[in-house]
Amino acid sequence: MEYSSEEFDDIRPYTDAEIPAAMKRIAESQSLPLLASYIYPNENCEEVRKRIAAYKTIKSFQTETMSVVNEQIIANTTDGFSCNGISHLSPKKQYLYVSNHRDIMLDASLLQYHLFTQGFETTEITFGANLMQGQLVIDIGKSNKMFRVERPGGSIRDFYKKSLHLSRYIRYCIRQKHESVWIAQRNGRTKDGMDRTDQGIIKMFCMSEPEDKIRAIADLHIVPVAVSYEWEPCDVLKTLELYESQFTKYTKKPGEDLNSILTGILQRKGHVHFELCEPLTDVELHAYDGLTNNEYHRAVSHLIDRRIVNGYRLYPNNFIAYDLRYGTQQYGDRYTAEEKEQFLKHLNTLEKYDTCDIDRLKDILLGIYSNPILNKITIDE
Repeated sequence: MEYSSEEFDDIRPYTDAEIPAAMKRIAESQSLPLLASYIYPNENCEEVRKRIAAYKTIKSFQTETMSVVNEQIIANTTDGFSCNGISHLSPKKQYLYVSNHRDIMLDASLLQYHLFTQGFETTEITFGANLMQGQLVIDIGKSNKMFRVERPGGSIRDFYKKSLHLSRYIRYCIRQKHESVWIAQRNGRTKDGMDRTDQGIIKMFCMSEPEDKIRAIADLHIVPVAVSYEWEPCDVLKTLELYESQFTKYTKKPGEDLNSILTGILQRKGHVHFELCEPLTDVELHAYDGLTNNEYHRAVSHLIDRRIVNGYRLYPNNFIAYDLRYGTQQYGDRYTAEEKEQFLKHLNTLEKYDTCDIDRLKDILLGIYSNPILNKITIDE
Protein backbone atom coordinates (compact mmCIF):
# COMPACT_ATOMS: atom_id res chain seq x y z
CA MET A 1 0.00 0.00 0.00
CA GLU A 2 1.31 3.43 -0.98
CA TYR A 3 0.83 6.41 1.33
CA SER A 4 0.85 10.13 0.56
CA SER A 5 3.02 12.40 2.66
CA GLU A 6 0.03 14.63 3.46
CA GLU A 7 -1.49 11.81 5.52
CA PHE A 8 1.17 12.39 8.15
CA ASP A 9 1.32 16.18 8.40
CA ASP A 10 0.07 15.97 11.99
CA ILE A 11 3.06 13.97 13.25
CA ARG A 12 5.95 14.29 10.75
CA PRO A 13 9.21 16.22 11.28
CA TYR A 14 9.87 19.48 9.47
CA THR A 15 10.80 19.43 5.82
CA ASP A 16 13.74 21.42 4.49
CA ALA A 17 11.27 24.06 3.29
CA GLU A 18 10.24 24.66 6.91
CA ILE A 19 13.77 24.88 8.30
CA PRO A 20 14.56 28.58 7.61
CA ALA A 21 11.54 29.74 9.64
CA ALA A 22 12.33 27.27 12.44
CA MET A 23 15.97 28.37 12.56
CA LYS A 24 14.90 32.02 12.76
CA ARG A 25 12.69 31.21 15.76
CA ILE A 26 15.50 29.27 17.47
CA ALA A 27 17.98 32.09 16.80
CA GLU A 28 15.60 34.64 18.31
CA SER A 29 14.72 32.51 21.35
CA GLN A 30 15.45 33.96 24.79
CA SER A 31 17.05 30.62 25.67
CA LEU A 32 19.65 30.79 22.89
CA PRO A 33 22.39 32.51 25.00
CA LEU A 34 22.24 29.69 27.56
CA LEU A 35 22.24 26.99 24.87
CA ALA A 36 25.04 28.70 22.95
CA SER A 37 27.21 28.96 26.08
CA TYR A 38 27.11 25.16 26.38
CA ILE A 39 27.40 24.21 22.71
CA TYR A 40 29.88 26.91 21.65
CA PRO A 41 31.53 28.06 24.91
CA ASN A 42 34.31 29.95 23.11
CA GLU A 43 32.13 31.84 20.66
CA ASN A 44 30.20 35.08 20.84
CA CYS A 45 26.45 34.53 21.13
CA GLU A 46 25.71 36.83 18.19
CA GLU A 47 27.96 34.75 15.96
CA VAL A 48 26.09 31.62 17.01
CA ARG A 49 22.76 33.38 16.42
CA LYS A 50 23.77 34.31 12.87
CA ARG A 51 24.99 30.78 12.14
CA ILE A 52 21.76 29.17 13.34
CA ALA A 53 19.61 31.65 11.42
CA ALA A 54 21.51 30.89 8.21
CA TYR A 55 20.76 27.15 8.13
CA LYS A 56 18.52 26.15 5.23
CA THR A 57 18.35 22.37 5.62
CA ILE A 58 17.91 19.70 8.28
CA LYS A 59 21.28 18.25 7.34
CA SER A 60 23.14 21.51 7.90
CA PHE A 61 21.53 21.92 11.35
CA GLN A 62 22.35 18.34 12.32
CA THR A 63 25.90 18.20 10.97
CA GLU A 64 27.00 21.69 12.02
CA THR A 65 25.25 22.14 15.36
CA MET A 66 23.79 18.89 16.69
CA SER A 67 27.03 17.02 16.03
CA VAL A 68 28.78 19.63 18.19
CA VAL A 69 26.15 19.14 20.91
CA ASN A 70 26.97 15.44 21.02
CA GLU A 71 30.71 16.10 20.96
CA GLN A 72 30.32 18.40 23.97
CA ILE A 73 28.22 15.83 25.84
CA ILE A 74 30.79 13.10 25.16
CA ALA A 75 33.75 15.32 26.09
CA ASN A 76 32.23 16.92 29.20
CA THR A 77 30.13 14.16 30.77
CA THR A 78 31.56 10.79 29.72
CA ASP A 79 34.80 8.87 30.06
CA GLY A 80 34.43 7.71 26.48
CA PHE A 81 31.77 6.75 23.96
CA SER A 82 32.03 3.59 21.86
CA CYS A 83 29.77 1.82 19.41
CA ASN A 84 30.10 -1.59 17.77
CA GLY A 85 28.15 -3.31 15.02
CA ILE A 86 28.02 -0.82 12.17
CA SER A 87 29.64 -3.51 10.01
CA HIS A 88 26.30 -5.41 10.11
CA LEU A 89 24.64 -2.56 8.24
CA SER A 90 24.70 -0.83 4.87
CA PRO A 91 24.58 2.96 4.40
CA LYS A 92 22.39 2.33 1.34
CA LYS A 93 19.66 0.55 3.32
CA GLN A 94 17.00 1.79 5.73
CA TYR A 95 16.45 0.24 9.16
CA LEU A 96 14.13 0.39 12.12
CA TYR A 97 16.42 0.75 15.15
CA VAL A 98 14.63 -0.70 18.20
CA SER A 99 16.55 0.36 21.29
CA ASN A 100 16.43 -0.17 25.01
CA HIS A 101 15.63 3.23 26.50
CA ARG A 102 17.66 4.63 29.39
CA ASP A 103 17.76 8.39 28.71
CA ILE A 104 15.07 10.61 27.19
CA MET A 105 17.37 12.38 24.74
CA LEU A 106 20.80 10.74 24.68
CA ASP A 107 19.86 7.23 23.49
CA ALA A 108 18.69 8.54 20.13
CA SER A 109 21.01 11.54 19.95
CA LEU A 110 24.26 9.62 20.43
CA LEU A 111 23.14 7.03 17.88
CA GLN A 112 22.59 9.82 15.34
CA TYR A 113 26.07 11.13 16.05
CA HIS A 114 27.63 7.71 15.50
CA LEU A 115 25.70 7.14 12.27
CA PHE A 116 26.80 10.57 11.02
CA THR A 117 30.48 9.94 11.81
CA GLN A 118 30.31 6.57 10.01
CA GLY A 119 28.89 8.00 6.79
CA PHE A 120 25.29 6.87 7.39
CA GLU A 121 22.22 9.06 7.17
CA THR A 122 20.65 9.98 10.49
CA THR A 123 17.27 8.48 11.37
CA GLU A 124 13.87 9.88 12.09
CA ILE A 125 13.15 9.67 15.82
CA THR A 126 10.00 9.04 17.83
CA PHE A 127 9.25 11.98 20.14
CA GLY A 128 6.59 11.68 22.82
CA ALA A 129 3.77 14.19 22.56
CA ASN A 130 4.26 14.91 26.27
CA LEU A 131 7.72 16.28 25.44
CA MET A 132 6.59 18.48 22.55
CA GLN A 133 5.81 21.47 24.73
CA GLY A 134 6.94 24.99 23.92
CA GLN A 135 7.93 26.33 20.52
CA LEU A 136 11.67 26.05 21.13
CA VAL A 137 11.48 22.34 22.02
CA ILE A 138 9.19 21.68 19.07
CA ASP A 139 11.48 23.54 16.66
CA ILE A 140 14.65 21.78 17.85
CA GLY A 141 12.92 18.39 17.86
CA LYS A 142 11.21 18.60 14.48
CA SER A 143 14.37 20.08 12.92
CA ASN A 144 16.15 16.95 14.18
CA LYS A 145 13.82 14.61 12.26
CA MET A 146 11.71 13.85 15.34
CA PHE A 147 8.08 12.88 14.81
CA ARG A 148 5.22 13.02 17.26
CA VAL A 149 4.03 9.89 19.09
CA GLU A 150 0.91 10.03 21.23
CA ARG A 151 0.96 8.41 24.65
CA PRO A 152 -1.66 5.74 25.45
CA GLY A 153 -4.89 7.23 26.70
CA GLY A 154 -8.44 8.01 25.72
CA SER A 155 -10.81 5.43 24.30
CA ILE A 156 -9.72 2.07 22.91
CA ARG A 157 -10.93 3.16 19.48
CA ASP A 158 -8.89 6.38 19.64
CA PHE A 159 -5.77 4.50 20.76
CA TYR A 160 -6.22 2.00 17.91
CA LYS A 161 -6.46 4.82 15.34
CA LYS A 162 -3.33 6.51 16.67
CA SER A 163 -1.40 3.22 16.75
CA LEU A 164 -2.40 2.42 13.17
CA HIS A 165 -1.39 5.94 12.09
CA LEU A 166 2.02 5.51 13.73
CA SER A 167 2.48 2.06 12.20
CA ARG A 168 1.70 3.40 8.74
CA TYR A 169 4.08 6.32 9.18
CA ILE A 170 6.99 4.09 10.22
CA ARG A 171 6.38 1.85 7.22
CA TYR A 172 6.04 4.91 4.96
CA CYS A 173 9.38 6.26 6.24
CA ILE A 174 11.29 3.08 5.54
CA ARG A 175 9.56 1.84 2.37
CA GLN A 176 8.70 5.09 0.55
CA LYS A 177 10.55 7.99 2.14
CA HIS A 178 13.72 5.89 2.45
CA GLU A 179 14.46 7.14 5.96
CA SER A 180 15.55 4.96 8.85
CA VAL A 181 13.69 5.26 12.16
CA TRP A 182 14.64 5.04 15.85
CA ILE A 183 12.09 3.86 18.41
CA ALA A 184 12.31 2.67 22.02
CA GLN A 185 11.47 -0.96 22.78
CA ARG A 186 8.75 0.18 25.19
CA ASN A 187 6.71 3.20 26.16
CA GLY A 188 8.98 5.33 28.33
CA ARG A 189 12.42 4.70 29.76
CA THR A 190 13.52 1.54 31.50
CA LYS A 191 13.69 2.65 35.12
CA ASP A 192 14.46 -0.63 36.91
CA GLY A 193 17.22 -1.98 34.67
CA MET A 194 14.97 -4.70 33.17
CA ASP A 195 15.14 -4.11 29.42
CA ARG A 196 12.16 -5.84 27.83
CA THR A 197 10.40 -5.16 24.53
CA ASP A 198 6.71 -4.36 24.86
CA GLN A 199 4.77 -6.92 22.85
CA GLY A 200 2.35 -4.12 21.97
CA ILE A 201 5.15 -2.36 20.02
CA ILE A 202 5.50 -5.39 17.76
CA LYS A 203 1.73 -5.56 17.34
CA MET A 204 1.78 -1.89 16.33
CA PHE A 205 4.47 -2.54 13.71
CA CYS A 206 2.27 -5.23 12.18
CA MET A 207 -0.91 -3.15 12.03
CA SER A 208 0.06 -1.53 8.72
CA GLU A 209 0.63 -4.92 7.03
CA PRO A 210 -2.18 -7.09 8.48
CA GLU A 211 -2.27 -9.71 5.73
CA ASP A 212 1.28 -11.03 6.22
CA LYS A 213 2.79 -10.93 9.71
CA ILE A 214 6.21 -12.16 8.52
CA ARG A 215 6.50 -9.53 5.83
CA ALA A 216 5.17 -6.91 8.27
CA ILE A 217 8.32 -7.25 10.36
CA ALA A 218 10.79 -8.35 7.67
CA ASP A 219 10.18 -5.24 5.54
CA LEU A 220 11.19 -2.97 8.44
CA HIS A 221 14.72 -4.39 8.73
CA ILE A 222 14.77 -4.24 12.53
CA VAL A 223 18.13 -3.58 14.20
CA PRO A 224 18.05 -4.06 17.99
CA VAL A 225 20.27 -1.54 19.80
CA ALA A 226 21.74 -2.14 23.26
CA VAL A 227 22.53 1.09 25.14
CA SER A 228 24.78 0.81 28.22
CA TYR A 229 25.77 3.62 30.60
CA GLU A 230 28.36 3.07 33.33
CA TRP A 231 26.46 5.57 35.50
CA GLU A 232 22.75 5.35 34.74
CA PRO A 233 21.31 8.71 33.65
CA CYS A 234 18.87 10.10 36.25
CA ASP A 235 19.40 7.06 38.48
CA VAL A 236 18.40 8.92 41.65
CA LEU A 237 15.35 10.46 39.97
CA LYS A 238 14.33 7.00 38.72
CA THR A 239 14.83 5.57 42.21
CA LEU A 240 12.55 8.18 43.75
CA GLU A 241 9.89 7.60 41.08
CA LEU A 242 9.95 3.83 41.60
CA TYR A 243 9.77 4.34 45.36
CA GLU A 244 6.75 6.63 45.12
CA SER A 245 5.06 4.26 42.67
CA GLN A 246 4.97 1.58 45.37
CA PHE A 247 2.46 3.60 47.35
CA THR A 248 0.41 5.52 44.79
CA LYS A 249 -0.08 5.96 41.07
CA TYR A 250 2.86 8.07 39.99
CA THR A 251 1.97 11.41 38.41
CA LYS A 252 4.68 13.45 36.74
CA LYS A 253 5.23 16.88 38.21
CA PRO A 254 5.31 20.05 36.08
CA GLY A 255 8.69 20.39 34.39
CA GLU A 256 9.77 16.86 35.38
CA ASP A 257 10.51 15.72 31.82
CA LEU A 258 12.64 18.82 31.15
CA ASN A 259 14.49 18.26 34.42
CA SER A 260 15.18 14.64 33.40
CA ILE A 261 16.44 15.77 29.98
CA LEU A 262 18.82 18.31 31.52
CA THR A 263 19.96 15.92 34.25
CA GLY A 264 20.65 13.21 31.67
CA ILE A 265 22.71 15.61 29.58
CA LEU A 266 24.73 17.17 32.40
CA GLN A 267 25.19 14.19 34.76
CA ARG A 268 28.46 12.27 34.65
CA LYS A 269 27.89 9.02 32.76
CA GLY A 270 31.28 7.34 32.85
CA HIS A 271 31.76 5.03 29.88
CA VAL A 272 28.94 4.78 27.38
CA HIS A 273 28.61 1.94 24.87
CA PHE A 274 26.12 1.25 22.08
CA GLU A 275 25.90 -2.17 20.44
CA LEU A 276 24.20 -2.26 17.03
CA CYS A 277 23.05 -5.87 17.06
CA GLU A 278 22.59 -8.00 13.96
CA PRO A 279 19.32 -7.22 12.16
CA LEU A 280 16.47 -9.70 12.49
CA THR A 281 16.62 -12.10 9.56
CA ASP A 282 13.92 -13.51 7.30
CA VAL A 283 15.00 -17.01 8.31
CA GLU A 284 14.42 -16.24 11.99
CA LEU A 285 11.02 -14.69 11.30
CA HIS A 286 9.82 -17.49 9.00
CA ALA A 287 10.49 -19.95 11.83
CA TYR A 288 7.48 -18.33 13.56
CA ASP A 289 5.14 -18.66 10.55
CA GLY A 290 2.87 -21.20 12.23
CA LEU A 291 2.27 -19.13 15.36
CA THR A 292 -0.85 -17.16 16.12
CA ASN A 293 -0.53 -13.39 15.90
CA ASN A 294 -0.16 -13.01 19.67
CA GLU A 295 2.42 -15.79 19.82
CA TYR A 296 4.27 -14.19 16.92
CA HIS A 297 4.38 -10.78 18.56
CA ARG A 298 5.69 -12.40 21.75
CA ALA A 299 8.32 -14.38 19.85
CA VAL A 300 9.60 -11.33 17.95
CA SER A 301 9.73 -9.34 21.20
CA HIS A 302 11.85 -12.08 22.77
CA LEU A 303 14.11 -12.22 19.71
CA ILE A 304 14.81 -8.50 20.09
CA ASP A 305 15.28 -8.89 23.85
CA ARG A 306 17.91 -11.60 23.39
CA ARG A 307 19.89 -9.37 21.04
CA ILE A 308 19.70 -6.35 23.37
CA VAL A 309 20.42 -8.24 26.59
CA ASN A 310 23.34 -10.13 25.08
CA GLY A 311 24.68 -6.89 23.58
CA TYR A 312 24.40 -4.95 26.83
CA ARG A 313 27.82 -4.05 28.23
CA LEU A 314 28.25 -4.62 31.96
CA TYR A 315 30.46 -2.26 33.98
CA PRO A 316 32.00 -2.56 37.47
CA ASN A 317 28.98 -0.73 38.91
CA ASN A 318 26.70 -3.56 37.77
CA PHE A 319 28.84 -6.20 39.49
CA ILE A 320 29.26 -4.12 42.65
CA ALA A 321 25.49 -3.57 42.88
CA TYR A 322 24.80 -7.29 42.38
CA ASP A 323 27.21 -8.34 45.14
CA LEU A 324 25.85 -5.67 47.51
CA ARG A 325 22.22 -6.48 46.84
CA TYR A 326 22.58 -10.23 47.18
CA GLY A 327 25.29 -10.29 49.85
CA THR A 328 27.83 -12.19 47.76
CA GLN A 329 31.39 -11.85 46.52
CA GLN A 330 30.52 -13.64 43.28
CA TYR A 331 31.84 -10.86 41.09
CA GLY A 332 34.58 -9.54 43.39
CA ASP A 333 37.17 -9.99 40.66
CA ARG A 334 35.27 -7.62 38.33
CA TYR A 335 35.86 -4.41 40.28
CA THR A 336 38.44 -2.74 42.51
CA ALA A 337 38.16 -1.51 46.08
CA GLU A 338 38.31 2.07 44.78
CA GLU A 339 35.44 1.44 42.35
CA LYS A 340 33.36 -0.08 45.14
CA GLU A 341 34.08 2.87 47.42
CA GLN A 342 33.02 5.31 44.70
CA PHE A 343 29.78 3.39 44.12
CA LEU A 344 29.01 3.26 47.86
CA LYS A 345 29.56 7.01 48.10
CA HIS A 346 26.98 7.50 45.36
CA LEU A 347 24.58 5.03 46.96
CA ASN A 348 24.82 6.87 50.27
CA THR A 349 23.66 10.14 48.69
CA LEU A 350 20.16 8.66 49.04
CA GLU A 351 20.39 9.15 52.81
CA LYS A 352 19.41 12.80 52.41
CA TYR A 353 15.89 11.68 51.48
CA ASP A 354 15.18 10.99 55.13
CA THR A 355 11.39 11.09 54.80
CA CYS A 356 11.66 7.84 52.82
CA ASP A 357 12.63 4.30 53.82
CA ILE A 358 16.36 4.65 53.08
CA ASP A 359 17.00 0.89 52.93
CA ARG A 360 14.22 0.53 50.36
CA LEU A 361 15.57 3.44 48.33
CA LYS A 362 19.02 1.85 48.30
CA ASP A 363 17.59 -1.51 47.25
CA ILE A 364 15.81 0.12 44.32
CA LEU A 365 18.97 1.85 43.13
CA LEU A 366 20.94 -1.38 43.54
CA GLY A 367 18.30 -3.06 41.41
CA ILE A 368 18.73 -0.51 38.61
CA TYR A 369 22.40 -1.49 38.37
CA SER A 370 22.19 -5.21 39.19
CA ASN A 371 19.17 -6.19 37.07
CA PRO A 372 21.15 -6.13 33.79
CA ILE A 373 23.11 -9.07 35.20
CA LEU A 374 19.86 -10.91 35.99
CA ASN A 375 18.73 -10.16 32.43
CA LYS A 376 21.75 -11.98 31.03
CA ILE A 377 21.27 -14.90 33.43
CA THR A 378 17.55 -15.38 32.71
CA ILE A 379 17.06 -14.28 29.09
CA ASP A 380 17.11 -17.82 27.70
CA GLU A 381 14.95 -19.37 30.43
